[in-house]
Amino acid sequence: MSPRSSTARLTLVAAAALAMLASPTAAEDYTAGAIKIEAPWIRATPAGAKVAGGYAKLTNTGSEVDRLVGGSSTVAGGIEVHEMGMADGVMTMRELPDGLAVPPGQSVELKPGSYHLMLIDLRQPLKEGDRIKGTLQFAKAGKVDVVFVVRGMGAKEPAHGTSGAGHHGKH
Repeated sequence: MSPRSSTARLTLVAAAALAMLASPTAAEDYTAGAIKIEAPWIRATPAGAKVAGGYAKLTNTGSEVDRLVGGSSTVAGGIEVHEMGMADGVMTMRELPDGLAVPPGQSVELKPGSYHLMLIDLRQPLKEGDRIKGTLQFAKAGKVDVVFVVRGMGAKEPAHGTSGAGHHGKH
């Protein structure tokens, strides 16, 4: 193989790697204070839906508990923190008016069937592949601007390999 064809092959490989990193479906990680937010995502919604579920992994690297207390988005009237669980054999969902504690040195996963964000009063349907701007509010870390990647209606987790280097610092 000539040096010229090796260079061309390396250039092609590098371009493909950059294209994957720049994919519109790639989620990003965010940091504010001691809180790390990994791969925020939302499920797609059918036309006419007024709510959507949002998810992410929250990690507290600090020495004090912090609380996710809510948020806002460009596509919704507000973002509430909710919990799903079982009560007498029935699945229930309730808002957590005091927010969700993220203990120091621990992670809390917002995922389908458990703790999650509820985007309320949607202004438009959310389509798979969309990137939705939002802000999460923490009691101590404050406001953090994030971008939610919209996954399919039946998605149970963020796309594999979507968590990566992203925006860091308080926005």
